[in-house]
Amino acid sequence: MGKFILVTGGARSGKSSFAESLIRNDYDENDVLYIATSIPFDEEMKIRVKKHREQRPAGWETLEAYRGLDIRLKEVGAGKKYILLDCITLMVSNIILEKCVDWNILPENAENEAEQEVICEVQKLLSAVRALDVTFIAVTNEVGMGIVPENKLSRVFQDIAGRVNQMLARNADDVYLCVSGIPIKIK
Repeated sequence: MGKFILVTGGARSGKSSFAESLIRNDYDENDVLYIATSIPFDEEMKIRVKKHREQRPAGWETLEAYRGLDIRLKEVGAGKKYILLDCITLMVSNIILEKCVDWNILPENAENEAEQEVICEVQKLLSAVRALDVTFIAVTNEVGMGIVPENKLSRVFQDIAGRVNQMLARNADDVYLCVSGIPIKIK
């Protein structure tokens, strides 16, 4: 792998714009693969996805997926200079919600199974990216700076996302924290 850059921060902290700015001055039309992990279930999310699409250069190839990225990268990642994944935390939440919708009546061991599935997907993604000679930029949310959530699903999400972020940060060459639109290099 050429380089792995992790961009983290709170909601609306400027993470995506900063991650995209790392590429904007150094690419040709076919150099960038953008991996979008969201599933737009409702109107609000559809509007957010539309805004993200509009702010990206039209020439960037987009892959909309959150699972099996290791396999998909073999198909569409070759020849790219940059792969930008936005975002890890949506990937985490999508996988968690596959396990169970009502986390107040969890099947036994579902939390551990969900975390293992998330970690496995992220590890396979990192292995696939390492096999390519690209700069990989991953955007994630810093979920551990607030209070511990009241409901179980939110606590499970916060725990798993926090541990995945730690794993990613350990593996990243550079880590940026975005605060109020200002990126701060922390690694």
